[in-house]
Amino acid sequence: MPSLPSQARGAASRTADSSWLEHLTRGGLVGYGVIHLLFAWLILQIAFDGSGTDGDQSGALHELAEKPFGTFLIVVIVIGLIAMTLWQVLEAAVGHRAERGRHRLYERLASAGRALFYTYFAWTGIKVLRGKSASSADTQQQASEDLMVSTGGRITVGLAGLVIAAIGVGLVIYGVLKKFEKHLRTSRMSADMRRLSRRLGVAGYAAKGAAYGIAGILFLVAAVRYDPDKARGLDATLNVLSEQSYGRWLLALTALGIAAYGLFSIVQSRYRKV
Repeated sequence: MPSLPSQARGAASRTADSSWLEHLTRGGLVGYGVIHLLFAWLILQIAFDGSGTDGDQSGALHELAEKPFGTFLIVVIVIGLIAMTLWQVLEAAVGHRAERGRHRLYERLASAGRALFYTYFAWTGIKVLRGKSASSADTQQQASEDLMVSTGGRITVGLAGLVIAAIGVGLVIYGVLKKFEKHLRTSRMSADMRRLSRRLGVAGYAAKGAAYGIAGILFLVAAVRYDPDKARGLDATLNVLSEQSYGRWLLALTALGIAAYGLFSIVQSRYRKV
């Protein structure tokens, strides 16, 4: 008689192989891509129109909510993100059969990390649907301000900055080395599609990684200088870029990279191994 852990793994594996979860996950990848395309559009607005909209994914969802059928689209995106979260939780629990040893452990930890990110974005979408106007940037700033009341809290904010910066560096390396291709069904792609997905993936991961890297450094600065305004995540990153020489064009370049990531996510919706 199989043990309880093996029964649990078997149930998780069967769920991971289910067609309904695959379809919802692929739809979620499209929604994830749309969020990043909207985010890129907001960055361009900040660069050229001086928009006061928060420059992060929550700002993109608030922008979408104001459009016709925006609420419906956010509901669809949230459902997709929840499916993506479940998919990654199952990947973390079961792992890819093709992976072995330490590499398989690394992939399972990476899946757990992605599950947390997708959960965060899904919860952001739910808050937008509930009509809460506080952005992710405001929430991060308030949380950092509350933490930095004590020395231990400032250390926590600083450590969070190190983690975020490390994630940013990891994303850049992941993109430049084209490690994302191992998760794609490249054999089903034409030569042109494979070339396009490669370019979008490299540009997208590099831009997203650079943005997270700067955000992490700003968290460190916030902890050292006790400046909660710097602990606003991607929104603070965009503000810093806009204040530099040629800031408008730096923001435009960032927007192009984020848009590339959004398009890459849409490409994944068809070719990702799920």
